[in-house]
Amino acid sequence: MSYTADPGTRIGHVHLKVADLDRAIDFYTRVMGFDLVQKYGAAAAFLSAGGYHHHIGLNTWESRGGSPAPRGHTGLYHAAFLYPTRAALARALHQVISEGVTLDGAADHGVSEALYFRDPDGNGIEIYTDRAPEDWPRDENGQLSMVNEPLDIAGLLSLADG
Repeated sequence: MSYTADPGTRIGHVHLKVADLDRAIDFYTRVMGFDLVQKYGAAAAFLSAGGYHHHIGLNTWESRGGSPAPRGHTGLYHAAFLYPTRAALARALHQVISEGVTLDGAADHGVSEALYFRDPDGNGIEIYTDRAPEDWPRDENGQLSMVNEPLDIAGLLSLADG
């Protein structure tokens, strides 16, 4: 019998190698709205939302002054941040756009609505919200049938508070 992960398992945090710690802290606090929980000198920092010990780890242990991995190489595709509601996602998107961050893409996947961009180190970021499981698209056999359709960004932004 093969091992099956416990259904309560979740991704706890993402830990990123960055070239400039202060620049990365600025992006994740100012643009993404995370709180700085702890900083270890000029080498590492931990950030969170809602008082959690950390959702994001940043370090320069092996990457200080480095450059992003070139396209066509292996590595992290993106870190995804799940927002609890469409309104919360809309407010996050509004902040991203107001800070001048360029979107790489946006999609309605049927199960979720997602937006994509990059941090200053070239790490891919996805911000998204899930639909209720009973609203997920399924085929005639009841199997999940995700899609990659255009996202109504204007409609989403209409839910932002400002």
